[in-house]
Amino acid sequence: MPYIAHIREADDNKQTLEEHLLGVAEKSRKNADKLGMGDLGELIGLVHDVGKYKKIFQFFIMLPDARRDQDADGASNSLSCVPDQKKNLKGKIDHSTSGAQIVWRSLREGNPLLVLTAQMLSLSLASHHSGLIDSLAPDGEDNFTRRINKSDELTGLSEVEGKIPHEISARMDELFKKIRDENPLSTVVKAMREDEGNTSGTSDRFAFKMGLLLRMLFSCLIDADRTDTIDFEKTGTSRQRQHGEYAEWPALLKSLEVFIGDFGNDTPIAQWRAKISDYCRTAAERERGIFTLTVPTGGGKTLASLRFALRHAEKHKLDRIFYIVPYTSIIDQNAAVARKVLETREDEIGKIVLECHSNLSSERDSWRGKILSENWDAPIVFTTSVQFLEALFADGTRSVRKMHQFAKSVIIFDEIQTLPVRVVHMFCNAVNFLVERCGASAVLCTATQPLLNGVNQELGALNYSQKDEIVPDVSGVFESFRRTEYVYKHKPGGY
Repeated sequence: MPYIAHIREADDNKQTLEEHLLGVAEKSRKNADKLGMGDLGELIGLVHDVGKYKKIFQFFIMLPDARRDQDADGASNSLSCVPDQKKNLKGKIDHSTSGAQIVWRSLREGNPLLVLTAQMLSLSLASHHSGLIDSLAPDGEDNFTRRINKSDELTGLSEVEGKIPHEISARMDELFKKIRDENPLSTVVKAMREDEGNTSGTSDRFAFKMGLLLRMLFSCLIDADRTDTIDFEKTGTSRQRQHGEYAEWPALLKSLEVFIGDFGNDTPIAQWRAKISDYCRTAAERERGIFTLTVPTGGGKTLASLRFALRHAEKHKLDRIFYIVPYTSIIDQNAAVARKVLETREDEIGKIVLECHSNLSSERDSWRGKILSENWDAPIVFTTSVQFLEALFADGTRSVRKMHQFAKSVIIFDEIQTLPVRVVHMFCNAVNFLVERCGASAVLCTATQPLLNGVNQELGALNYSQKDEIVPDVSGVFESFRRTEYVYKHKPGGY
């Protein structure tokens, strides 16, 4: 009988373990290709669930009660499969450690960077149901070594290795050899060291970015695993997804240009809004990087920044546009504007504008919307600052699943001055990482631009300068939009 990965509760249909491993490997490679690490993504996808080849897991998954919890990954594997202990099996079968052990054993010997690669991949595998574990616990315990040296009795490693199908084991061997010969992590790590060296970087800051790189790989695996699993378990889910197949940027840009062309320029304010929009269109031709868009209230920055983003994404072949907004009320307003311009033909070109925040009503947040929101499967995504920060830093697996979507994207931070002070340096290091190493561009939008490039450099400041401002004459623009004059009428001694 074939080895089973999942059993669909609705109709008892079975997904074979081989189908699941190959499906996740394909999706994980596609996710990681954006980072130049497709081989690493494919490898962890192939290996992530090999622990399910154990006899005890196959026994467990056939139990009716186990099907609701078939991916639970407990700490032990020592329970015997006798009838009076069936209830205790739920969630107790460790099926993630053996895959981590296979990767660690295959890549741990070599140069320090190969050892580091082995640890990053092993951590992703050991953590794919719990969220990334601490390599070093707060009390000083070496968690990684303890987990990776877990006994064969508990992980079933020797049993698993004898059952992996030839197609999968042969591909694993190919990838192991390729990674040993030409480690894709080498180029990224070397570039990050150079980045930090050029900006008086500290070892802490470099380590912080290595942690983000690990989370990126972890995100590629988590999204691939969850997508493949849910698409099997819930019939029709796959048809609701867009699978990254979106309307072309030129078509969306054309819709926006037609919309903008209908505006009148019969007032000074309208003329200045048109100028700001043109500045954004021109700046979009620049190379990727971090930009500031300093525009007074009423300057039309929503459509202007959208014009920048669409053209910039087209020029640099980027995948997505994100609007990161601090308040849900602003998201509703701005997303409605973008939807009015771009979603005139959703039946033909698919879902364009996706809102993802906690304030969506049940009427607006459809089943399809929920599916697309799980991994931000749309070309233009409006979400909150909280969700952005959670994707980068939160524990568990739900938020990190979305993180890899920031790669090769335009990220527009609206009202950036509202960024909490306590996360400034984490934010700056993370955005620098997304731009420098993940192919993204960032735009800081506000009327009151915070000096995020002027904070403590050692702890982490954004890498931009005055030349990265999109509006060439900020003071002139503000003067043109001034609607109030303040007159100082104070009298010595008071009235």
